[in-house]
Amino acid sequence: MNITTPKLTFEEYLAYDDGTDTRYELVNGELIPMSLGSGQHGAVTEFINVCFRAEILRLKLDWTSKQMVIGVRSPRAGRWDTSRIPDVVVILLPQWRELRNREAVIELNESPPLLVVEVVSESTKIVDYRAKRVEYNVLNIPEYWIVDPLTNKVTVFTLIEELYEPVEFVGC
Repeated sequence: MNITTPKLTFEEYLAYDDGTDTRYELVNGELIPMSLGSGQHGAVTEFINVCFRAEILRLKLDWTSKQMVIGVRSPRAGRWDTSRIPDVVVILLPQWRELRNREAVIELNESPPLLVVEVVSESTKIVDYRAKRVEYNVLNIPEYWIVDPLTNKVTVFTLIEELYEPVEFVGC
């Protein structure tokens, strides 16, 4: 017997509360619990965010870097939405000020983040390299990084003429 999991609309996702501290992404209408990741995953994510913040301050940019607190909504085939919570997001400071007064999800009709970073874990590598790359490309996010501590590689995808062009840095 097949058990069908009910699909949620984006609005139902935003209002969803199961009474726990579990964070969820919405993928094609289904709630996907986000694991805490390994200690290494957390350390790498925090290091990237701290470095970005320091560089933003040094260059006096009107940007901010946030670690796992901003969702990015993307269209999917069919009627069900997807909303990811990247490991690190860099956005304009005015956009962050707007998000502070509502659900911190960048909507389809808003400016995309300047940069999104995903740190690969054993459980997320296929999604990080394949699904998210397509989703972020459709959203016209100018730059998408995959930091892969499993292979000591960083892949920087730059949006050029509506397609991501990758550059790999190995031994990082």
